[in-house]
Amino acid sequence: MSMHRRFRRSLAVLFLSAATAAAQQGPFNKQRVTFTSDGLTLVGFVFKPNGVGPFPTVLWNHGSEPNPGDGPQFDSVAAVFVPAGYAVFAPVRRGHAGSQGRWIQDTIKTVMASSGDAAAERLMVHLHETQQLDDQLAFLAYAKRQPFVDKSKLVVAGCSYGGIQTLLAAERGAGFKAAMPISPAALSWQGHTVLQDRLKAAVRTIDMPVLLIQPPKDASLEPVRVLGEEAKRAGKTRFTAKVYPPTMPDSEQVHCFGGAKGYHNWAKDAVAFFDGVVGR
Repeated sequence: MSMHRRFRRSLAVLFLSAATAAAQQGPFNKQRVTFTSDGLTLVGFVFKPNGVGPFPTVLWNHGSEPNPGDGPQFDSVAAVFVPAGYAVFAPVRRGHAGSQGRWIQDTIKTVMASSGDAAAERLMVHLHETQQLDDQLAFLAYAKRQPFVDKSKLVVAGCSYGGIQTLLAAERGAGFKAAMPISPAALSWQGHTVLQDRLKAAVRTIDMPVLLIQPPKDASLEPVRVLGEEAKRAGKTRFTAKVYPPTMPDSEQVHCFGGAKGYHNWAKDAVAFFDGVVGR
């Protein structure tokens, strides 16, 4: 290949890369921000449609992964909701990469090594309903201060540990109108009766529409079954628990629908659910 052709090809690649970046940045208006929780400086990511709003807003809760902000997760959530007219706020809870504090998994492992599994489980539940929830609600308070956020149309979603956080946020209320937990506690369910009882208690208290979903080959399908039955016993008619059929690729039938690549499986259901609640 001649030098001239290589130069032209390089320019074309650069132009395409720049255009792709602009296309991704433009519709989602992505911004990395910081906020405080319990004196710690934490990171969050904000996405919004073009325009001034106010927009209905999704708060997205990540799982236990150490660096949720460095992969496709948040951008992929934004790709579901921003084109549908929602702003998206994604906090990075304490100890995860970019945020101050100690990672929850390290804290749990330390207690497990020193005091055993039962103590570690009690600590896990305690951290979820205190520090982890505090971080989520601190970012919700940040979101409520933004002029483009419609504070009357706030909803919450998340997967795995983020599904636990979604249920606990729904229990708290906090201004949310609906909640969509995905695979909540599916990796932590087996043998963890303290966690199971805590989530059942949350379900009995929640007073908003909930859509709890899991992929067909999740680590455990007991969250859908047990929490769905608990909601029925408590007369929670606006609580839906659903396992998706095995019609998707195998790699998307596992925990959290295989991550960002599998979000398209629930995207339409999520938007329709939230639209129905907030009146869009």
